[in-house]
Amino acid sequence: MSSPLPSSPAASASVLDLAPVVPVVVVDDLADAVPLARALVAGGLPAIEVTLRTPVALDAVRVIAAEVPDAVVGAGTVITARQVEEVVAAGARFLVSPGWTDTLLEAMRASGVPFLPGVSTTSEVVALLERGVREMKFFPAEAAGGTAYLKALAAPLPQARFCPTGGITPALAPEYLALPNVGCVGGSWMLPKDAVAGRDWERVEALAREAAGLSAGGTCR
Repeated sequence: MSSPLPSSPAASASVLDLAPVVPVVVVDDLADAVPLARALVAGGLPAIEVTLRTPVALDAVRVIAAEVPDAVVGAGTVITARQVEEVVAAGARFLVSPGWTDTLLEAMRASGVPFLPGVSTTSEVVALLERGVREMKFFPAEAAGGTAYLKALAAPLPQARFCPTGGITPALAPEYLALPNVGCVGGSWMLPKDAVAGRDWERVEALAREAAGLSAGGTCR
């Protein structure tokens, strides 16, 4: 992600440095988007990835961008050039994909906002490095080899940095964050389904605060 983020609460040039955890959000009810985002931000997690997995996802990006100024809202599960255009127009400030092609990569690069293309193999990492991309999503993290795989990549490919996502829990997160090539992790454990269904935003905020305090070894930063 070579392009800097627009001015953000953390004044960071990289999504990987905004917080130790990027919440991966699935919005089923548009009415939940703003209070959910406010709870996450209040808990210390400003970078919010809204996945394009539901009919209201694009509108969720739009209302969060408009009504939660302290959030750095991004779009996840971006897999087409058209989606890139739509989410950036809606106000997305970063893009995340589960994988990549040259067509998708070119669209993300042309968007002018930071992006994390997904990888799960060494060859994909090398191919992105050849194209000047150094920050990536490692997905699906646990299924693709977890911390052992990323640790093995660190020595031969130290220039690559990752946001591992997929199967990561609060117990596993510190193990990932201890790795030199991991900037942050993605997860959804701070958004339990029963809390979202019950609109228990205080609980979401409390879980977000716990996640924001995670670091290598499980201690607060």
